[in-house]
Amino acid sequence: QVQLVESGGGLVETGGSLRLSCAASGSIFRVNVMGWYRQAPGKQRELVATITPSSNTDYADSVKGRFTISRNNAKNTIYLQMNSLKPEDTGVYYCYLRNFGIAGNVYWGQGTQVTVSS
Repeated sequence: QVQLVESGGGLVETGGSLRLSCAASGSIFRVNVMGWYRQAPGKQRELVATITPSSNTDYADSVKGRFTISRNNAKNTIYLQMNSLKPEDTGVYYCYLRNFGIAGNVYWGQGTQVTVSS
């Protein structure tokens, strides 16, 4: 099992910044990917950004150039630096980890609310 604990959400004005953190613990495979999804009210959960242990990253087009995902493998922690926030960035942000391999699985954090006021 893997546990994911998120922190760093909150309320910010348009154009502001927030930094999310997600600490993972438990059975983390060597080959894995971690990342962030978000879900706005009435919408489906969508991918925001992902990162591998070697720091290969991928971003949704809507956040490219504004968000930066990073990773500290020694701490099994990922971060999401969000700059130039827009009201459409509002939602619950979920951390996730996917283990690749035999008995691999996907794990989710409890979510952290990000609200961007206009």
